[in-house]
Amino acid sequence: MCGIVGYIGETPAADVLVPALRRLEYRGYDSAGITTVNGHGLDTRKAVGKIAELEAVIAQSPPQGRAGIAHTRWATHGRPTVGNAHPHVDCPLRMAVVHNGIIENYRDLRKRLTSLGHKFRSETDTEVIVHLIEHHRTNGLLEAVHKAAEDLHGSFAVVCIAADDPETMVAMRRGSSPLVIGQADDEAFVASDIPALLGRTRDMVVLEDGEIALLKRRAVQIRNLKGSQVERPATRIPWDAEAAERGGYPHFMLKEIFEQPEAVRSTVRDHLDSAQGRIDIAELGLSDRDIVGLNRVAFIGCGTSLHAALVGRYLVEEFARLPVDVEIASEFRYRRPVFDSRILTVPISQSGETADTLAASRYVQNGGSRVVAICNIVGSSLARQADGVLFTRAGIEIGVASTKTFAAQLAAVLLLSLKLGSARGMIDDDQLLRIMRDIESAPDLMQRVLDQADRIREIAKQFAHCSNFLYLGRGLDYPMALEGALKLKEISYIHAEGYAAGEMKHGPIALIDKQMPVVAIAPAGPTYEKMASSIEEVKARDGRIIAIVTEGDVAIGENADAVITIPPAPTWIQPLLVALPLQLLAYYIAVERGCNVDQPRNLAKSVTVE
Repeated sequence: MCGIVGYIGETPAADVLVPALRRLEYRGYDSAGITTVNGHGLDTRKAVGKIAELEAVIAQSPPQGRAGIAHTRWATHGRPTVGNAHPHVDCPLRMAVVHNGIIENYRDLRKRLTSLGHKFRSETDTEVIVHLIEHHRTNGLLEAVHKAAEDLHGSFAVVCIAADDPETMVAMRRGSSPLVIGQADDEAFVASDIPALLGRTRDMVVLEDGEIALLKRRAVQIRNLKGSQVERPATRIPWDAEAAERGGYPHFMLKEIFEQPEAVRSTVRDHLDSAQGRIDIAELGLSDRDIVGLNRVAFIGCGTSLHAALVGRYLVEEFARLPVDVEIASEFRYRRPVFDSRILTVPISQSGETADTLAASRYVQNGGSRVVAICNIVGSSLARQADGVLFTRAGIEIGVASTKTFAAQLAAVLLLSLKLGSARGMIDDDQLLRIMRDIESAPDLMQRVLDQADRIREIAKQFAHCSNFLYLGRGLDYPMALEGALKLKEISYIHAEGYAAGEMKHGPIALIDKQMPVVAIAPAGPTYEKMASSIEEVKARDGRIIAIVTEGDVAIGENADAVITIPPAPTWIQPLLVALPLQLLAYYIAVERGCNVDQPRNLAKSVTVE
């Protein structure tokens, strides 16, 4: 949610900040703004709407200065207006701040500061921060921000500049709102996400919870809020600026759908040792002896990551023969779940910064559970917090609706289940080697599905006018039905529900008529006959069926209005193949309806507040 960028260097700040904001558009926002330090004071421009609106304002009167901060805001406290847009400045126009997150005690602080004579001009919680810093500023900017932090409650990231100190920028993080620091020759940067800085630097330091950074052109100093100096080497980010461009595709989402075979190949490449017939996950943080001592696995996730977790449940139960729970991270802490050292907890998060998932992970660690995270971002909060990590290697994902990171997560939960099963002696060497070869062949099978994109586009045109969809699946295809429905909801704004097909007779069957398309996921496998029966029941009630089946399946095709095929594959590989037509169907329907595919309304890439 929201986007932060800050810059100090030799280049006009607006020329750096505005393109960086564009690289953060995928995070979701409703207004944008920029403040620079120009030698005479602070120079601020704001606009409601897309960054193009801000660029139009800037074109009329470009802000001057070689240091500045910028922000894209997603409204929480206060409506989307120019007055509520960031950056916020104090009334003497001495300081400006941008902020992500929530200030939980802002009402009390606002009353206190108002009684001291401060005048507020917005409805936001953010504005209290800049007035609080002004209140505490008797010496340098760093000390004032540090003192202000002691009064602030909540989870937040803040970047501050001062009119009388154009060579200094201060950044602060508390809780789950991420900040990364970058440095190049005579330049320093700060941003809420890595893509903002690609093209300027690839050497970055992630600011951790409870840290504050002093940025100057040629030096960055980090200390914790207790005052101790922090030494942390920069991480070289493997992505490049081109990875954040569309590369000839009309949307990032379509580009990322087609990048999925490589995302899976990259995720599994370093972990499959076919010569030795073993799964090797060096950063797992678990020995085989540790694994043998487990008596349960708990997956935790939100949204698409939750659906990957549901697939993981089937796979761990199948290959490791361990009982598995799947927890919704946003609901987790509102019970009193019981966790101990014999439970392996596996939080799944694309960004590694999802607030609810981070909080759930901390809870189970306090209970003694070992945590192994599945995430896509090296150096993210979740990766650092966990006892071990299985990194997905999907590369940068810009589209808000997760696609290639989901495929990489599916590959990761399969790898993890095999590792657990092998360590526990539940998989013999021959079986493990066969499955490893199946995994290695999966990207080629995925490409065969992607080759049907034009056909799926034609199917999408037939159904794009519909107002409701039902997705049905059994076994491993049940979480895929949930994911297919989620994708359609996210980007086309069509109401859709995913159901276990066996539950259709317990309610959803009442909805089926000629106006209700049903996406039936029915590849060859142990649930095929049951799915075929469900399809017949839908057809008997005049439902319109889009069937996803294995190549060569004629029987279901007789009852379906449209058929999409996947290549023959073992059951545990099928989710990787099924995901593709579900994503393409949602994508092409959304395009047909004229929706903003990469930036669907009301959604953000990473949910970093509760």
